[in-house]
Amino acid sequence: MLTDLFNSIILGITEGLTEFLPVSSTGHLILINKWFYFEDSFTKMFDIVIQVGAILAVVFYFWKRLFPFGKFKTLAEKKDIWQLWRKTLVGVIPAIIIGATVGKIIEEKLFNSLVVSLALLIGGLILIYIEGRKHRASLISIKQLSYTTAFLIGLIQCIAMIPGTSRSAATIIGAMLLGTSRQLAVEFSFFLAIPTLIAASGYALLKHGISFSGNEILILAAGFITSFIVALAVVAGLMKFIAKHDLKIFGYYRIILAVIILLIIR
Repeated sequence: MLTDLFNSIILGITEGLTEFLPVSSTGHLILINKWFYFEDSFTKMFDIVIQVGAILAVVFYFWKRLFPFGKFKTLAEKKDIWQLWRKTLVGVIPAIIIGATVGKIIEEKLFNSLVVSLALLIGGLILIYIEGRKHRASLISIKQLSYTTAFLIGLIQCIAMIPGTSRSAATIIGAMLLGTSRQLAVEFSFFLAIPTLIAASGYALLKHGISFSGNEILILAAGFITSFIVALAVVAGLMKFIAKHDLKIFGYYRIILAVIILLIIR
């Protein structure tokens, strides 16, 4: 039991640290699961629960910008919030359609250390290239983001179905290529994560069902809380980081991680 709780906390930390950074949570979990893991039947459900913890951290951090109700909000503020939600939902449409049609095939054929390593490596090189060139942002706020651009960002996000790509990396890179500022790209990546991960988690819950023992509930709770706390710190930290720095460091980190996975997991 104590071992499982320890594993739960380690995996919760890993999820919280990596879900919203452009470094691939899948790549990290492949490494971590070499030493910290659960029985196969419980692992998938645990992964869903810690992912939900990370999602709630984003909702908590951006609550004022996401919640359209309340007597202290002006009509203009409420209108902006509803517009944000509409654009976010438009952005998630490609992931729902593509995930439902080819998601299972991708999981069966591409979920291996070689594919993850190559995705990490290529994504890292692209991130370094994007940040190395002179970037002129024509879009700096959600208001300026058109529904077409939101849909295209969501379409690019689907590349992250390839394990190791990183959902946040695909979204951020795609958004910047489409003319957004770095800050807007990161923010929209956070917002787009909410319906995307909720849809993925909901589908997995329906697929695997819900039936836990008392010990399993305790393990799930530990992972959920850990993931939430760590993800909240990461979201806050990343928003401060991008105000003064570019994202090259994550590109270099991805390349190093790709090499480590290839060396450790054969």
